[in-house]
Amino acid sequence: MKVDLFDFELPPELIALRPVAPRDAARQLIVHPDGTLSDDIVSRFADHLKPGDVLVFNDTRVIPARLTGRRVGRGDGEPRIEVTLHQRAGAARWKAFAKPGKKLAVDDTISFAGQGTVCYSEVLTARVEAKAEGGEIDLTFNLHGAFLDEAVAREGVMPLPPYIASRRPTDEQDETDYQTMFAAHDGAVAAPTASLHFTKALMASLKQKGVAHEFVTLHVGAGTFLPVKVDETSNHKMHSEWGQVSLDVAGRLNNARNAGGRIIAVGTTALRLLESAGDEAGKVQEWSGSTDIFITPGYRFRAVDGLMTNFHLPKSTLFMLVSAFCGLETMQRAYAHAIENGYRFYSYGDSSLLLRSHHD
Repeated sequence: MKVDLFDFELPPELIALRPVAPRDAARQLIVHPDGTLSDDIVSRFADHLKPGDVLVFNDTRVIPARLTGRRVGRGDGEPRIEVTLHQRAGAARWKAFAKPGKKLAVDDTISFAGQGTVCYSEVLTARVEAKAEGGEIDLTFNLHGAFLDEAVAREGVMPLPPYIASRRPTDEQDETDYQTMFAAHDGAVAAPTASLHFTKALMASLKQKGVAHEFVTLHVGAGTFLPVKVDETSNHKMHSEWGQVSLDVAGRLNNARNAGGRIIAVGTTALRLLESAGDEAGKVQEWSGSTDIFITPGYRFRAVDGLMTNFHLPKSTLFMLVSAFCGLETMQRAYAHAIENGYRFYSYGDSSLLLRSHHD
């Protein structure tokens, strides 16, 4: 399909730079199975669900994956380099995006010496092992395992999406705002933002309604923010992300669906993982590994009946995904309605609930 089909005009003032407070006070656009639209707020989410439905959350935890360093030992004034880690490749190795990537070559060393460093032995450094297009690099650090994790936590900052980071600096409030209440497993460099809307009060209302919940883990990579630079969707290459669905979770999801409940993915990351783990019959299997699943219109959904998600960028893989879920024309109408009615967009913005006919 032509990528231009997924374009739309978004007024810049609708890009949310901070979340609302409390988190569940965000607005929620409901896209019903017949394509009709209605407006609500997240705190009344339970009103749109049924007893026996199951919400599936991504319990990944965002790490402070944006590092600032300097290239050392090759002259040119040791230029400043910004590195965003996006996928762990070993105890001491990460795939990352470098900016400006053109300043780096294979075998270069980057030093991430911060203000808190007390002796040279603690200076975090990395060697460029490989370099690809778009500023992507492979790094091997001088520390490994927990020691590397501690150093990244000390030197790094929260990796806010570029559409926020380009308009204001990251601050201490983002350390709380950009982490979900379910965050349990370190490894993401972008938040599963649909879950940012949840509070203890909202979870209590869902429990009272008879709505269950389960957790899967997908470590979201910075590749989720990369623009689609091709003209045809078939030519776009997705970055892979590591995820896991346990045997117990898979069993409970299948049992709930067999009993007539709907599986509602909270976020596109949970949906992509469940669809990766789903078989042709729609059963979720135990699953662990990397997925680069790219969902566009024409995809047959197997494991998921509903999706709670924020509003996504024009021509993005995520807008393509929601268009596959509800139909391109329906989502074009939904986004036009959201823009006309002042919904807030992107990671800190408002929510939508997309519902399909059961077992479509």
